[in-house]
Amino acid sequence: MRTDSSPGTLPAREHLPAGDAGTPVLDVVIPVYNEEKDLQPCVLRLHEHLKRTFPYAFRITIADNASTDTTPQVSQRLEAKIPEVRAFRLEQKGRGRALRAVWSASDAPVLAYMDVDLSTDLNALLPLVAPLISGHSDLAIGSRLARSSRVVRGPKREFISRSYNLILRGSLQARFSDAQCGFKAIRRDVAQVLLPLVEDTGWFFDTEMLVVAERAGLRIHEVPVDWVDDPDSTVHIVKTATDDLKGVWRVGKALATGSLPLDRLARPFGDDPRDREIKDVPKGLARQLVGFCVVGGLSTLFYLLLYSGFRQFTGSQVANALALLVSAVANTAANRRLTFGVRGRGGAIRHQAQGLVVFAIGLALTSGSLVALGAASADPDHSTELAVLIAANLAATVLRFLLFRAWVFPDRREEPVVTAPIPTYVVQQPPLPQRPTSHFRAGDAADHTWRDATMRLQPVRPSDTDPGDTR
Repeated sequence: MRTDSSPGTLPAREHLPAGDAGTPVLDVVIPVYNEEKDLQPCVLRLHEHLKRTFPYAFRITIADNASTDTTPQVSQRLEAKIPEVRAFRLEQKGRGRALRAVWSASDAPVLAYMDVDLSTDLNALLPLVAPLISGHSDLAIGSRLARSSRVVRGPKREFISRSYNLILRGSLQARFSDAQCGFKAIRRDVAQVLLPLVEDTGWFFDTEMLVVAERAGLRIHEVPVDWVDDPDSTVHIVKTATDDLKGVWRVGKALATGSLPLDRLARPFGDDPRDREIKDVPKGLARQLVGFCVVGGLSTLFYLLLYSGFRQFTGSQVANALALLVSAVANTAANRRLTFGVRGRGGAIRHQAQGLVVFAIGLALTSGSLVALGAASADPDHSTELAVLIAANLAATVLRFLLFRAWVFPDRREEPVVTAPIPTYVVQQPPLPQRPTSHFRAGDAADHTWRDATMRLQPVRPSDTDPGDTR
């Protein structure tokens, strides 16, 4: 996985300010490969729709990734004919590679893309980008699987799409409903930090971007869409499915090992009452209690199974000690990762050592309960032993949570370090080309330097536009 993005967190989301309309608010990218037949009707239809319905300045960018037919010539003719159209040429295939290159080079604060077949009804475009313009969301996706969506497609593609999204939910705990719909948008400031973490350059690019964004806590807005399947689609289903499954495995492994620097995507959520500081109320307590109870319940079942197994060939005290030791190691590891959100290997040995101290306290409680039971009854039956141990473990569990939260995994807040100001250097970049087709080589986009500027935007309507202004 890519881990080369610059450190830092995202700023709070804000509504894009109104003002001059010199810079397009929206850049719609159409990635194409050998689409000489469908490209011109698609661009003309999209341009007419945006001119008629979109209240801000916009741009349509054709991202030609290594087409071998006349697609580049069609792109150049459209660029020469329509002021709002730009054409980019990449010499390597890959939809993800094309989107990364164009999005990285774009100066528009909102970036979107759609498939050239325009299977999605364009009336969903404004609802797609509006939450990004307003500052409400970080990404937006069209969903064909929402309740109010209207979709026309064959049973084969319906089965594949739903199966794929079930795999994402089961393996990567994805909560978005449709990863594959070719109708998505992202804020440029989010793309600046998110794209370097996305490794795939093909069809899995969308899924990886959404999974990483969701795991980092970014807000993804879903828009129900009307969608009609394109029977002439050139997507190779078997190869795409195989590559997607490989991508699921790679991303799942990266998330499990904590190799993704998701903290670089953290951002405050603005003036949200849930994020305000409240004295004497520890943050995350409710979530930690739920996670600890779930882990504790599973650990208790694991402990009882181990105890019952060890009890077959040893005494109750030895069986209790062995079962508690094994379950304590598993319990500490699970709580470290799932309950208290500690990722990576740093401090793992120290946490396990502290967990063993907590284990010793639990052992004293449970062993003491067995001693008390032995004093009360010379030969207690197995069910009575289990009942006593359950009660003792409940008491030990409460104590374990308090020790975990206050001692093993405390919420340490670092004091701010005051350092000398670092001079800031602004790199001046030339504007996007007006007419010539731009060429990108693979890897250019990853090294692209972003401009740090405030966009001032102003609604633009056809009636307000000077006929001689080419924007």
